[in-house]
Amino acid sequence: MKTFLKILLIVVLALLALKFLPVVLVGSIAGLLIAAVLGVIGVSLLAGLLAALLAVVLGLAFALSPIWIPVLIILGAISLFKKLGEKAAAPPVLAA
Repeated sequence: MKTFLKILLIVVLALLALKFLPVVLVGSIAGLLIAAVLGVIGVSLLAGLLAALLAVVLGLAFALSPIWIPVLIILGAISLFKKLGEKAAAPPVLAA
């Protein structure tokens, strides 16, 4: 008797699922459309924030360029002179 009740319950649940299928489909499609619209709005807001942040960073870099460009030139020259002063390493020998 237990098996019969289980099968009957599964059949009833399957019939209910088929009956409410259009409601579930409409709800899921509406939810997907709402998620797509919110995603587009969210992406555009994120893009706007990133563009504003990039503008601030570029403006700061341009404003401070009289300071950091000579510093980079000096650091590059120091690095070049350090490399020129080192002994050249012996070329690697392949063992046969």
